[in-house]
Amino acid sequence: MTDVDYDLIVIGGGPGGYVAAIRASQLGMSVALVEDKHLGGICLNWGCIPTKALLRASEIRHMLDNVDEFGFTVSGIKMDINNITKRSRKVASQLSSGISHLLKKNKIKVFEGFGSLVKVSSNVKKIRIKTKENNIEKTAKNVILATGARSRNLPFVSSDGVNIWDYKTAMTPPKLPSSLIIVGSGAIGMEFASFYNDLGVDTTIVEALPSILPNEDTDISKIVKLNFEKRGIKIKTSSALKSVTTKENSVSAEIITNEKVETINSEKLILAIGIIANTEKLGLEDFNIKIDKGHIVTNEFLETDEKGVYAIGDITDGPWLAHKASHEGVLCVEKIAGHQNLKPIDKTSIPGCTYCRPQVASIGMTETQARSKNLNLKIGKFPFIGNGKAIALGDSEGLIKTIFNKDTGELIGAHMVGPEVTELIQGFSIAKKLETTEHELMHTIFPHPTLSEGIHESVLDAYNQAIHY
Repeated sequence: MTDVDYDLIVIGGGPGGYVAAIRASQLGMSVALVEDKHLGGICLNWGCIPTKALLRASEIRHMLDNVDEFGFTVSGIKMDINNITKRSRKVASQLSSGISHLLKKNKIKVFEGFGSLVKVSSNVKKIRIKTKENNIEKTAKNVILATGARSRNLPFVSSDGVNIWDYKTAMTPPKLPSSLIIVGSGAIGMEFASFYNDLGVDTTIVEALPSILPNEDTDISKIVKLNFEKRGIKIKTSSALKSVTTKENSVSAEIITNEKVETINSEKLILAIGIIANTEKLGLEDFNIKIDKGHIVTNEFLETDEKGVYAIGDITDGPWLAHKASHEGVLCVEKIAGHQNLKPIDKTSIPGCTYCRPQVASIGMTETQARSKNLNLKIGKFPFIGNGKAIALGDSEGLIKTIFNKDTGELIGAHMVGPEVTELIQGFSIAKKLETTEHELMHTIFPHPTLSEGIHESVLDAYNQAIHY
């Protein structure tokens, strides 16, 4: 093969791209990474991390409003939304700087610019990098596309950064709106609803499907819906956004529910209806790279039909999660390095988390999905009201639900809502990876008093052995 500049060039420095670059360097490859905006990608700079900083602030506000339960009296609470968002941006900046340090430590050359594929006659992969100063070209044996995705708009309404917000605007409001409509009740929509409601904003959720958090188990969605409504959040399911009219300082939205049209007035509106993969201007049209429903098609090891070109993260098929992107980055780099006995990603073993209040976490099939496959099931449920640690914390609303294959004992799915379940879900992730059956889980000793005991009780309940329920 003709001499090349690098063994691998990664286009995109998000949680898929920078992890792939670091792993490649660990395996002895010469690596370059191209990023045109910010290291860490959307996740670190405008998604996963800063939103959790915002949610922590709103949780503190909620706790301060309820400290009398714990024997405290607090008065004169003041809130500054600018300081809340300032801390969120500081957290993101700190971690972005950390990524820069890690790349430097691993001797990865970082190019600040927009990278695209250039067609050449040989097997060499050429990348054109458009920087602020000029265009440069570099060659590599392999290329990983990790350019991520952006917010989706509707044909008749787009984010304008003033009255119609996307996630970026919603994370840095100049002031709190008095009222807010959120279109979409996936993880992003529900987290913003929880955040703004806890800070006192009149919040309405509009969801086209019959239930909020439509990808979650029905039992979990119902609990969150009841909790949100109890908090004063208005929820409209099976409802579609028909039109939006913006005024100087307000929004008027027409909502269709069961063929009935309703007009809702609000100060601001957030679009949280999904993502669009960033596939434009990458030069893909000159290569044997297929796109299906807006996302790049790959094989089980993330290689496109163009040999030596891989794609990972949100630019590929879902679920669109940072931890999936990181795992894909490692997998395809190890494939490039010639590692044997690699296993493709099992998407039923990818946990999903929503950090609203109450938190939601899940892995594997829902009960509806499992029953659609005509499986013989054993299902266990354990409410947090029966957990001593949850009661002591003053946060006992929620449920842990486990689904097993009765014939084999396989853990098919686990679904949780309640305190810190986004931390507890990893127990089920490990269990699925180790192909654990109910027997191992039932005979595992869980520490007391902990929230994790709910995992044990839920499994026991599936086999009619629950002690505290």
